[in-house]
Amino acid sequence: MVTTVQASWAAVEPHSDELARLFYGLLFQRAPQTRNLFPINMQVQRSRLLRAVVHVVQMVDRPEDLAPFLAQLGRDHRKFDVVAEHYEALGAALLGAVEHFSGDAWTPAVARAWTDAYAIVSRHMRAAADAERGPRSWLGRVVSHRQVGWDLAIVTVQTTEPIPYHAGQYLSVETPQRPRLWRYLSPANPPRDDGMLEFHVRRVEGGWVSRAIVAHARPGDTWRIGPPLGSLHLSPTADRGLLLIAGGTGVAPIKALLTGLAEQGQTRRTQMFFGGRTRDDLYALPDLRALSYTHPWLDIVPVLEHDPDSAGAEPGTLADAVTHYGAWADHDVIVCGSPAMIRATVTRMLVAGTPLDRIRYDPFAMD
Repeated sequence: MVTTVQASWAAVEPHSDELARLFYGLLFQRAPQTRNLFPINMQVQRSRLLRAVVHVVQMVDRPEDLAPFLAQLGRDHRKFDVVAEHYEALGAALLGAVEHFSGDAWTPAVARAWTDAYAIVSRHMRAAADAERGPRSWLGRVVSHRQVGWDLAIVTVQTTEPIPYHAGQYLSVETPQRPRLWRYLSPANPPRDDGMLEFHVRRVEGGWVSRAIVAHARPGDTWRIGPPLGSLHLSPTADRGLLLIAGGTGVAPIKALLTGLAEQGQTRRTQMFFGGRTRDDLYALPDLRALSYTHPWLDIVPVLEHDPDSAGAEPGTLADAVTHYGAWADHDVIVCGSPAMIRATVTRMLVAGTPLDRIRYDPFAMD
């Protein structure tokens, strides 16, 4: 099944944009009531579907990693009031779209493999959703909105009750400026009893939600927040050295992890590389340095990619700076940032000799 599904997807992936449009057309035709679950503009939703499909296809041969991911996805979809009929309609639409673009390659064996694969996906998601007893979503009120440069804002939101997330995880948010358009954001702080969440939001080119938050979010706005997702939280029993790599607003979950470590009184030796194109991208460096001054187990290395005067910082990309110091084979590694930065850094680290099973990152971070 695994080989068949992956080979089949590789053949249709060049048509992924058209496939996504056909998928939603088939879904809304089969289950018209699902249209109200999605925003009017479907551009962002189509790209998000493709990232999810690709991620699942890439992981079908790693069930130990896929099952937790699907469980989180199932719990997250509770916020849409998804029911069993929706899963059936979604599966039929997905298989119909893949069949259409497979052409003659859609054999009975391929159809069986995709049917079995989707059954696994659906089973894990539905089981996790059915077992969850917590809220489907939480409401939060914007307490402050601070502009940091023209394209970046730090937004503080207080929820009606604390959300049970781990430092390093991310949450989906819906804002009044963009109803039914959800964006994933990582809190920059570990959980607090008062329900306070700090989000770092950069305006993304073509990002409907990020642009609205940076330019138009105001204190008093009500946000809806979905269940926690992601696997970047730290094991309290790990004793290996820790390497944290953050680019731009990818510093938010790293800052949450570091704050959590400090609050727990841990002394795990931790090296952090924080990079950006210009000094403006290193907006969180003063807070990080203040943390390192009071916690000797933490060392911060700033990295600047495009700056003629990089005094006090390593020059080049994060991939350059990190691999300059070797393979970090005896460290647990967490990488946070844009998809392009994550791909470049992880690729270079693997070439340098970093074991793949020591590197962790989350696949969904952008609009």
